[in-house]
Amino acid sequence: MGQVIELPKRRKRAPIAVSGKVAPPHRKPNYKARTREYLTPTEMEALLEAAGSGRYGHRDRTLLLVMYRHGLRVSETISLRWDQFDLKAGLLAVQRLKKGVPSTHPLRGPELRALRQLRRDWPNSPYLFVSERGGPMTASNVRKLLTRTGLAAKLPFPIHPHMLRHACGYKLANEGHDTRSLQHYLGHKNIAHTVRYTDLAPDRFKAFWKD
Repeated sequence: MGQVIELPKRRKRAPIAVSGKVAPPHRKPNYKARTREYLTPTEMEALLEAAGSGRYGHRDRTLLLVMYRHGLRVSETISLRWDQFDLKAGLLAVQRLKKGVPSTHPLRGPELRALRQLRRDWPNSPYLFVSERGGPMTASNVRKLLTRTGLAAKLPFPIHPHMLRHACGYKLANEGHDTRSLQHYLGHKNIAHTVRYTDLAPDRFKAFWKD
């Protein structure tokens, strides 16, 4: 019988990012980047002011204002179309994603003024928030907008779009709105997702100390 010759094992090529075989780096837990996942009303005011100073300041400020006031996810925001709005009646038909419950929200004066100006600035698109190239803004556009606006506003931690939805829930719960109404406003199918905001509201403890 012939001698068995062992061939040298082929070395595996180290995976490279170009091949798509390298997993993206693990994202750090939120608690390592910030101590909370919502913005306060004061921080929101600073953020809105900073957003209005850019090249497309009015568009950017209106986008953040609408996200905040209606507790919109970023995907819901970039999908907004003018046919969801009745500017004369002051109403917005909110279409929720993630199996959320749709609802109709009132629009107040600051929003109506901002939206009418936005309509004049971008008259040829069915979408509210349009990029420089004329198409609807993407989720990446909004994330980058929040990153640079948070830096411009000198907020103490990095921010992301979903913090505006949390900011909405926190503010409304702190103002004493009942949990069931808040659930429908935010489109939560499960009220357990809404309770987090009422749990955060400090007014529930206001009678603990009398001095």
